[in-house]
Amino acid sequence: MTANESNTEQRWEGFFPNTKVIAIGSGKGGVGKSTVTANLAFTLANMGYKVGVIDADIYGFSLPRIMGMTEQPELIDGKSINPPEKNGVKMVSMGSFVNEEQPLAWRGPVLHGILEQFFRDVNWGELDYLLLDMPPGTGDVALTVFQQLPKAYFVLVTTPQATAYNVSIRLGLLAAQTKKDNIGVIENMAYFICDKCSEKHYIFGDTKDAVKNMADKLGIPVLGSIPLRTEIRSLSDSGTPVVLENEEIAEDYKTIANNMLEQIKNIDMMRMLRPTEEKTSCSISGGSSG
Repeated sequence: MTANESNTEQRWEGFFPNTKVIAIGSGKGGVGKSTVTANLAFTLANMGYKVGVIDADIYGFSLPRIMGMTEQPELIDGKSINPPEKNGVKMVSMGSFVNEEQPLAWRGPVLHGILEQFFRDVNWGELDYLLLDMPPGTGDVALTVFQQLPKAYFVLVTTPQATAYNVSIRLGLLAAQTKKDNIGVIENMAYFICDKCSEKHYIFGDTKDAVKNMADKLGIPVLGSIPLRTEIRSLSDSGTPVVLENEEIAEDYKTIANNMLEQIKNIDMMRMLRPTEEKTSCSISGGSSG
């Protein structure tokens, strides 16, 4: 790591000295990571915590629509930003500044600069938790976050489909390689409950233990499972996170949130017992965005 990277790392950490930063990632797109991030944020807020969300998926932003927070942030003196807030959750996204359909074609240094602005120039206030909705895969943003926020925690989101959880293993290994504390994995679209027979149907095949086996390979727990429900899709498309409308799914997310907080507590205790380690950057110079 260069001196400039080390200084940047210190600056990023300095923006949130009392906030726990949780990066939420997936090996590939289409697993519902952003929907999970949004609903986790509102769940934590409902539990009484002060929560912020950064949509770090600069190219594929979707949180403004999912969270129903499409209004533009307020600019103060042309520099600092007051983020929109809903139900106790603050959020900033590239989608807050450009048209939803506008394509973005920026290289790595620009992405790095935008992310740093989201940390530095947004008036977050005092937060208990800051969630980062990461782009899928092991590209520039994942490497930047892992390198510049060494104290951040990491959560994997996957479906029980082989093409999803096998790719997630690579991202989990990258997190381990950069000495990131991996809280666990969330299984999304775990099963479908038939409205007529009320039975669980595993639409990705006989995959009941697939995600658990993946988690075991990475040495992390499964934090919980979310079913596949048409209601989740329809509410997300209309800007209403499902945890604000459906008590049953809200309980699923509360279970996941409590498991996540318990893991953070355990990790914090382990950090206190660890000898001071020299911060290490990832030796991989590039990756696939998935």
